[in-house]
Parts: sequence; structure tokens; C-alpha cells
Amino acid sequence: MKEGLLVLPHGEGQARKYLNVIGQSTSIQVEDMNGDAMRRPYRRHVQRLEEMERILRYLFEEMDRMDCDIVKTQIDKFLDADAVQPYVMDEVEAKLKKLYVHWTELMSNDEKLTLARNHVAEEVEVMRLATKMVVGSEHKERNFGATTSQPLLNRTLSSVAGVIALEDQARFARAVFRASRGNAFTHLAPINALITDPKTGARVNKTVFVVFFQGSSDSQSALQERIGKVCATFAVNTYAWPSTPDEASSKLKALEASLREKTTTLVQCEDLIRQEAAELLNPQGPGRSSTLEEWRQFACKEKSIYAMLNMFEEAQTHMRAYCWFAATDEENIREVLANVAGVKDKAVLTPVTNSTAEPPTYIRTNDFTDPWQTVINTYGIPRYQEANPALFACVSFPFIFGMMYGDVGHGSLLMITGAYLVFQGKALLEIKDIGETLYWVRYLLLQLGIYATFAGFLYNDMFSVGLQLFDTRYAVAEDGTYSPTWDALNEGNGAGGPYPFGVDWAWHGASNELMFMNSMKMKLSVLFGVLQMTLGVFLRFGNAIFFKSKIDFFFECIPMLIFMLCFFGWMDFMILYKWLHPIATGPPGIINSLICMAMGPMGVGQTDEFPLWEATDGGMSSVHLSTILMNCAVVSIPWLLIFKPYLLKRENDKLVAEQAAAGVEPKGNRRKTMQAISSAGGEDMERQESDHVDAGGGGNGHGHGEFNMGETIIHQVIETIEYVLGTVSHTASYLRIWALSLAHQQLSQVFYSKTIGMALVVPAPWNGLAIYIMFCVWFAITFAVLLGMDVLECFLHTLRLHWVEFDSKFFKADGYNFEPFSVRRCIANSEV
Repeated sequence: MKEGLLVLPHGEGQARKYLNVIGQSTSIQVEDMNGDAMRRPYRRHVQRLEEMERILRYLFEEMDRMDCDIVKTQIDKFLDADAVQPYVMDEVEAKLKKLYVHWTELMSNDEKLTLARNHVAEEVEVMRLATKMVVGSEHKERNFGATTSQPLLNRTLSSVAGVIALEDQARFARAVFRASRGNAFTHLAPINALITDPKTGARVNKTVFVVFFQGSSDSQSALQERIGKVCATFAVNTYAWPSTPDEASSKLKALEASLREKTTTLVQCEDLIRQEAAELLNPQGPGRSSTLEEWRQFACKEKSIYAMLNMFEEAQTHMRAYCWFAATDEENIREVLANVAGVKDKAVLTPVTNSTAEPPTYIRTNDFTDPWQTVINTYGIPRYQEANPALFACVSFPFIFGMMYGDVGHGSLLMITGAYLVFQGKALLEIKDIGETLYWVRYLLLQLGIYATFAGFLYNDMFSVGLQLFDTRYAVAEDGTYSPTWDALNEGNGAGGPYPFGVDWAWHGASNELMFMNSMKMKLSVLFGVLQMTLGVFLRFGNAIFFKSKIDFFFECIPMLIFMLCFFGWMDFMILYKWLHPIATGPPGIINSLICMAMGPMGVGQTDEFPLWEATDGGMSSVHLSTILMNCAVVSIPWLLIFKPYLLKRENDKLVAEQAAAGVEPKGNRRKTMQAISSAGGEDMERQESDHVDAGGGGNGHGHGEFNMGETIIHQVIETIEYVLGTVSHTASYLRIWALSLAHQQLSQVFYSKTIGMALVVPAPWNGLAIYIMFCVWFAITFAVLLGMDVLECFLHTLRLHWVEFDSKFFKADGYNFEPFSVRRCIANSEV
């Protein structure tokens, strides 16, 4: 990475034109020069664009409410079209404001028309119900010989009628019953047609209700008041209930005619709205997005440009800001700046030399490495030019996952899924919602499946069944069974020597299978755990060498490596030695040997009675060697603790003395606030550039300020304790590889034995049906648990081993990402 000073001409929108091209054709990260003063010279432009975005969001919501399809093509199509015939901010803003006023009037009118039509439609339903009920009551009165001119129903009861939402009808009926104390009867009749909500445009179900209660309809009774309050609580629309059949029939005819008239008016209004919407949805040209979408992309692009201009310091003739860019892109950046059209003055990019600013971290990725880099960045961004853990995670992560998940069958299914996603490629991007995610993880899934399958062959485990890839190396008993036993001399107990690859399939189903597999997987977990942690310590060496830190090299890296190798490296050596060297009698116990080794220097340990080898011909025994290694490990602890704080203090005192002798004020780790640029230009620019270099060049610099010995000692004590005790706990933490592998194997075995295994013993003719049913059950459980939950569980545990156990050995993770100004990314991140 290189740091530069970017100077843009001021006036006639020249700076905006330069940033428009920079954001599309280069990768430059601009630092905020106005952050401390909170000065934003283009604040009003940003506010105008935010108002335009608000109007656009409103229009997009209306288009979505009307189920209109907005054409969205690639962002490059818009940028190409905008380069040929640029949009003008004032013109687009004027169009949007005029369109917003016109559109709100249309929608307000549509809402009023819809509301009026709904009232008429609801009253029509009330009248239809009234016609049925009133005419029916009159017919009954005639049959019983009633002579009054008014129907009995209307003569003895009062009523309140209206329309309520279908989901509220039960609660409304209960509320009326409680308010009237059981003295009212509620009749409900669902409406078959859906009613349009004027606010949201949603189609809702409603119900006609009529409440009958005693009392004259001419007087306002207390009961009627209570029922009216219930109606007001539920915000229902009430309508007059007719008293005679003639009134109901005549009113129904009038309402039906009014409903047809209002429906016609509403349809005409909606047709007009759709015609207006069609103009916004039509693309501006072949292969381009809708007009509304291009306006949104333009507003987003302009907002990002003016937000970037707010980060520049202004003078009368120019604007300037410090920036970061990749060294390999410098020539391309200069060429792009030289070829910007429509500007009078040229932009200047001046490299900043001797800057002590902390550069951003820029790691180039591709489709294969990007998921692993994202996994690491989730924990922390690598410091600039620090060893990047993602490079090693590309191999170590799927390998450790495979050790946990190792199964030929399940791993093959995972691998086939990954291979299918890789084969589909960019076609996955067309899948809604999850297409981008599937495209992003396709190589990751393929790797996890390959390594899990490979580990499954090592374990010789396929759906809890052993694969007979080679002839067993165990002798066959008279009854035709195999008898795996402890192979003390590593001879295979049969002809041909050890099994050629992986675990002998004869172990599956043996009485001591679990004990053997536990021992093997537990030791493999420790072996690879210590190997990975040792790799982390060697990467710490690499960081110290690259940053030329002799103190870290000699007083951190070396004692850390000694402690790691002398204790845990010796433990791994004992495991491998026991595997490769047969010990017929008195084989040593590794745990007991480690206890004796650790307690020996303290003078309270007991002698290891079962050493790996005895002293012969004047050589030292394994016990003597382990004592020497333990003494070295103990010495490395004060070595790591004591020397570094003292040497840092001496280095700082020496630097302060040199600065004092030279008459230079000691610099801190923050950039000085730059002064306002005068109209003189060049001379002031050189002076401020010198201030930038001396002050550290950036807010992330690591200059030399006041040294605090107490804080340094405390930090080193914590560092030492964390490494020494952490190495012990981290080694134990790698046993999760064994635990997850055992859990996967046992779950697979249980699922198989309790489903397909049970079906295999079912007698004919039901065995075929039983196998079919049990296979379906087995596959469903396997897919849900072992291919779903267990994959996630193994992934999370592998993630923890990399974030904590591996990265903590060398990874500072205190960097910050290189985030260049990109118009495409700003538009893509603002998708509606």
C-alpha cells in the first residue's frame, strides 16, 4: 500500500467529475480530513439527495403495493448510459418533487374513492341482510295472523347494524354480550366478496353484524349507548337498519346503483394511476433498468460522491485529502486522472514518503479464498503485512473439520452438494434470496466434503459400517469371526503386516472397538493440535523478522517455541514413538510420564518407572532427556516475562534522548489537525505534508509517545500467563476433535442400528416394506441431524480452534480494512 495526497480542482463541479471517475475506475481510500472539526461543506447537497431517496422509497412502495414489476439490470448498464448521457441532479430533483406532489394527489384521491366505494359496498351488504331478515319476519307475522302494519321484529326491538373485520367478530360479539349483560343478541353474516383496505391496498374479509336489543328506536337508551361505545372501540362502520321491507328494497336498489357508479369511477382512477406508473417502469433504452430504478441509482451515486467530497479539505482553488492505494495501481490511477473529460484543471496525486501511518490492509481474494478470508476477518482484520491466517485456514480449516466429521457416506453427500453448486456456477445467482449465499459458499462446501470423505476413509467408516477395501490383517477364528486384539508389537496379528490404509475394517463390531477408536482419535487430536499451534509460533517468528523486531524475536518467539516444543512437542514425540517402536512389556503411560516430567524440577516428582527407552552405551535415557526438556521449558517462562519490558524502556529512553538532542519534540500517535489551506497553495501544501509525515500520517499510526513502564510490565505479565496457561488449555481444547468425531460415529451407528438394522431382521414377506420404510426414516434423521446440525456443530468448533487456539499465537488482528471508494458497491449496498 502507498499513501498519497490527492488534490482536486475546485469549482464548476470539477471535483465531482473527478470523484465520479475515481469511484468507477480506480481503488482509492480517502481519509476524512474534516472528521475532527465536523465540517461538511456539501451537507446541503447530501440533504437534497436524501430527500430524493425518500421520494423514491415512497414511489417504490407504491409500485410494490400495486404489484408492478420494476426492471433491474446490471449496475454497469446504468453507469455506461450515464457516462454517455449524464443525469443532472437539478433536473432529476425537480422531476421527483413534481412527481411526488402529483402522485400523492392521485393516491389521496384513490384512497378517498376507495373509502367511499367501501362504505357503499358495506351498506349494500347490510341492506341485503336486512331484506332477508325483515321480509322473513313479515312473512311469519302474516302466518300467525298479525294485523299490525309494522313487523313484530321492528316493533319490539331496536337494532345497531354495521360491518366488522372477520378476525374481530368473535371478540366483538363477546364485548357486546358483556356490555349488555346478556340483554342483546348479535347476528353475524360473513361477506363473500373481499373489501379493499384504502390505506394498504390489502384485500380483507369482513362480516355484517346486527345487534338486537329491547327498547324503542326513537329514544336513546343506556343500553344503546353502551353498544355504541363497543362499536366505537372496535372502529366499525355502522349503518341504519331499515324498519320495513319496502324501505329495505328501495334503499338496496339505490345503493346498488351508487355502487356501480363509484366502482366505475374508482376503476378509471386506478387506470390513470397505472398509466402514470407505466411511464416510470418503462426502461430508458434496450437492456437498461426502469426509469425509477435509474433515478434511484443516480441518487445513490451522487450521494456517495458528495459524501466523499465532504471528506476533502477546501481552499479557494483546490480540495485535498490524504488517500491510500495499492502500489501496483498507481500508474492506472494517474492515467485515469489524466483522461477525465470536461474539466479545465488537472488533479494531482503526490506520493507521501517517510510516513509512519498505519496503512490499511488490502488482501486480494478470489471466489475460492474469499469465504476463508471472511471467516478470519470476522474475528479481526490482519495488521498491514502481518501473517494472514486465512492462507493457512484454506487447508487447515477443512482438514480439522474432516477429522471431526470423518465419514465416507456423509462426507460424500456433502462433497456432491458442493460439486453441484460449483457446477451450477453463476446460475445460482438467479435464485431469489439465497442464490448469492450458495454461490459464495460453493467452494467451501466442496472442500469440507472432500476432507470429510478422506478422513472417513482413514477411519474406515461409512454410515457406521466398515469398508472392506483390503483383506483384514487379523486371523480368522474357527467360527469364521475376526478377533481384533491389542497389537503390542505392531505386527497386525496376521499375515501381510499392518493394514495398508486407515483402520482395519475388522475393528467394526468388535467388543473393544470403542476403546481402540477413542485412543487413536484422542492422540490424533493432540498431535495435530500441537502441530497447528507450533505453526502459529513459527508465524510469530515470521512477523518479528518482517517487522524487524529483535526484541520480539529473541524475547518472545524463542521462549515461546522452547516452551511449546520442550513440553508439548515431547508429548507428541512420545505418542509417535510408541506407535512406531513396539514395546512388548511395561509400555509407558504417556499421562504418567508427563506428570513425572512436570513434577521433577520441583523436587516432588517420582521417577518414571516405565521409560520409553533405557540408557545404553553411555547415552541418556528418555527420563533424563525429559528432565532436561522440562528444565528448558521452566527457564523459558522468566525469559518471556522479564526481559522485554526492560528492553522496551531502554529503547524508548534512547529514542527520546535522540529527539531531544536534535531539538525535535517527541511525536504522539495521532496526526496533527491540519490548518486551513490558504489561497497561496503550493508552499502551504508542502508545509502541511511535512506535518502529516512527522505526526504519523494517520489516526492509526504507531508513533513514539510517553512510555509507561507499569502498563508495559502488566501487559507482559498478562501475555506470559495467557501463553503458558493458554497453551495447556488450548492443547486440551483440541480434544474436541476427538469428541466430535466420536459423537458423529456413535450417532451414525445408533441411527443405522435402530432403523435399517432393525428392518434387516424382519422376516419375509414384510422385510421389503420394512426396509423401505426404515430407509426413509433413516434418511430423514440423517439429513436433519448429521447433514444439518452436525455439520454446523463441527464447523463452529473448527472455527473456535482457529480463532482462539491457532490465531492467538501470532495474530494481532488490530488492522483495518482497505475500503476504496466504489460507486458500484455503494449502489449495490443500497438495493431497495
